[in-house]
Amino acid sequence: MNEETATAPPSLVDLLDQLVEPQPPAPVSMMPETAGWAVLAALVLVAAAFGAWRWWRHWRADAYRRAALAELAAAGDDAARIATVLRRTALAAWPRERVAALSGEAWLAFLDETGGDGGFGGGPGRALIAAPYRGDGGASPEVAALAARWVRRHRVREAAA
Repeated sequence: MNEETATAPPSLVDLLDQLVEPQPPAPVSMMPETAGWAVLAALVLVAAAFGAWRWWRHWRADAYRRAALAELAAAGDDAARIATVLRRTALAAWPRERVAALSGEAWLAFLDETGGDGGFGGGPGRALIAAPYRGDGGASPEVAALAARWVRRHRVREAAA
């Protein structure tokens, strides 16, 4: 029996003692394995920079609109001051040769053509023709609203110049 105990299978405890601790795996890299992700990140950054640049250009180009709206708010219902603000706004947006010589019906037609939707030539905007020459200023809330709408909505079309 001594021989049987010597050739007896090892116990579970003996087997566990023979186990060797495995090597820990190499750390997993957080860097993507392909260059596509780097290219995509670069494209996203370029697109974001381009979008920010375009927004900034648009914001700077519309500075005259913000200034005109602030002046219109300060003008209240005074049609003479509103006429002055509209003239300055048009001079900021279009070439002087196109706007400076306009007066009377031609001025109202220009305002309607560039975003007034007929409110100047055939609506309350007609008060702008005589307002600079009247002493009272010709108070009209409709003219103020029409002028503010024109400042927000007018579009410069180069083909019309």
